[in-house]
Amino acid sequence: MSCNRPVMGCEVSSDWDLPAPYIAALKVAAQDIDAYRHVNNIVYMNWFDNTAWAHSASLQLPLEACIELDHGMVVIRSVIAYLRAAKLGDDILVATWILPGRSKLRIQRRFQVRRAADGVTLARADIEYACIELSSGCPARWPPQFIASYVSPQDVVLASANLAPL
Repeated sequence: MSCNRPVMGCEVSSDWDLPAPYIAALKVAAQDIDAYRHVNNIVYMNWFDNTAWAHSASLQLPLEACIELDHGMVVIRSVIAYLRAAKLGDDILVATWILPGRSKLRIQRRFQVRRAADGVTLARADIEYACIELSSGCPARWPPQFIASYVSPQDVVLASANLAPL
């Protein structure tokens, strides 16, 4: 798998679940393929994780900042709907959004995976994260930097009211 990166100049079509996605691009590599000759389900989790980190970095919260703040977000619940198979050599777009309704400890992201060639959605995921103090592993309230950065844009807030569950 190549490194996730924002897709500059990518035309954002109405096929995305929500407006204004953060988009990462990658190409399916041989190590992503399982015995059934399609991308293994665990690879999608890696794609979601890498895309979330890249998005956080674009919001001024890279891994290094989290370590310095002694706070981080850990996955507490994942729901994934696999709709179509990704195959060797496919160019893939992974979109993510921070959903509204966060608490003082939790946040939820929506992910959508599409094949670049035809725009077909291959998978969707809703992943819930909790904030922890890294040094203790205990739940912790968000530091001010998280509050400032992990904000749903208004167009996402409005559109998410109509977002179908997975």
